[in-house]
Amino acid sequence: MKKFSLLLNVILIGVIAYGGYKFLIQGSVKATDDGRTAIMLTADERDHILGDMRGFLETVQGITEALGQGDLKTVADLGTAAGSAAVEAAPAALIGKLPLDFKTLGMDTHGLFDDLAKTATESGDVAKTTAALGDLMLNCTGCHAGYRFDVEGAGK
Repeated sequence: MKKFSLLLNVILIGVIAYGGYKFLIQGSVKATDDGRTAIMLTADERDHILGDMRGFLETVQGITEALGQGDLKTVADLGTAAGSAAVEAAPAALIGKLPLDFKTLGMDTHGLFDDLAKTATESGDVAKTTAALGDLMLNCTGCHAGYRFDVEGAGK
């Protein structure tokens, strides 16, 4: 009986470890022919993430316009609004499908918006703030170069 109990515990630990790996690290992904990693989502989950990305893009557009006018207060306000304060709790099922690198990149992007706001406020320098925006945009271009969203069961 002790051997059976030990075997059962080892199997359960293995199943839990595998589940943790899939949920926290790997996510629901597959390789693609275009070199990006496809994250497999439902249509609603894909729309949720793309909506967040459009929000980032709209914020960057507002920041760019404000920088062109030398309006660092607006830059700071927009950066703060898109920073860590904007992080919302996503559904657990969606979080589980996202690979760790993607989740890390997303959280880092929110942090870079915070950094941009801080640079605008503390430096008062349009050039330094524009450089901070350039650093932030590296996350955006890196994400789009590395990932795409495919709908589960859509034949891709």
